[in-house]
Amino acid sequence: MSETSARTPVDFWFDPICPWAWMTSRWMLEVEKVRNVEVNWHVMSLAVLNEDKLDELPERYREGMKAAWAPVRVVIAAQQLHGDEVVGKLYTALGTRIHNGGEGNERGTIVAALADVGLPADLIDYADKDTYDSELRASHKEGIDKVGQEVGTPVIAVPGSDGEQIAFFGPVVTPAPKGEEAAQLWDGTLMVASIPGFYEIKRTRTQGPIFD
Repeated sequence: MSETSARTPVDFWFDPICPWAWMTSRWMLEVEKVRNVEVNWHVMSLAVLNEDKLDELPERYREGMKAAWAPVRVVIAAQQLHGDEVVGKLYTALGTRIHNGGEGNERGTIVAALADVGLPADLIDYADKDTYDSELRASHKEGIDKVGQEVGTPVIAVPGSDGEQIAFFGPVVTPAPKGEEAAQLWDGTLMVASIPGFYEIKRTRTQGPIFD
């Protein structure tokens, strides 16, 4: 059995615009280095999650949800047309520009991210199309159904000892832990998430995302 096939699959659902999901995703890349896991990337959508409660949101957030469709639609189009293997790469390119680079999720940013990973620039055309919205909604539903509607992105799911998946939202952390600290957070998260009936640990955030 190869090293790759022996790794534990970790399913990770993200929306490219969420800075906290971005922090968690960078931590998961560190976990891949220190634990025998392999991340499988999936899209979910804050726009889909919030579409039935837009009237309850502040105006600024409603505008953000409208703009949130473009990057996730481009990612799902890239996946459908070019395969699952491009999802993580495109997410990294988008997140590096949107979050680390502070470029925002403008069309030019998305086009530049496509170029970063060698994908066709015309994928940007899907930013305003619902061509693959069914696939986007299905991917979103697969992730959110594992944890419930009261959370956001990211969602992580791993195989449990009984064969059932252990799924959870988060962890929300900044900066993204590295090395042994990344391993410790992974081990601890799995430990508490595997307890039946365990739901939440939380404290007030005192700082925003710290991008490396």
